[in-house]
Amino acid sequence: MSLDNLVGKSLERITVDAAVIGRLLSAASRNIADAHVTEISAENQFDAAYKAIMQMANVALQVNGYRTLTSMPGHHMTMIQSLSQTIGLDKQTVITLDALRKQRNVADYSGDIIPPSLVEECVAHAEALQTRIVQWIKKNKPELLE
Repeated sequence: MSLDNLVGKSLERITVDAAVIGRLLSAASRNIADAHVTEISAENQFDAAYKAIMQMANVALQVNGYRTLTSMPGHHMTMIQSLSQTIGLDKQTVITLDALRKQRNVADYSGDIIPPSLVEECVAHAEALQTRIVQWIKKNKPELLE
């Protein structure tokens, strides 16, 4: 399914705004830095890394002229699953990011403990996604980073 097919269901078209893109990129960087703070709990580190993943997925949508309808359920899932269409992210990485989304839900709604290994995995994926998206923007829409 194309992104245009999701307009009105889970996405809306927007005018791309370089200032918003810049703020989201900065926020993701701050969250990645926070995820490295070992003085906080593993759950909070994981949340910060996961939030960075969501912010980067949001950037990927917005640089392509879309935004999720946050009033609709499943907007996190939509952001992650759209990465294959927005920046050409491979299917296996999308599956892994979606598994992190599900783990975040379990931790948030069931109080499950997040092991340090999962924090490390989430941080690594957040950093890799940030690098991938910034490279994609530099190649495809460099004017948004000026």
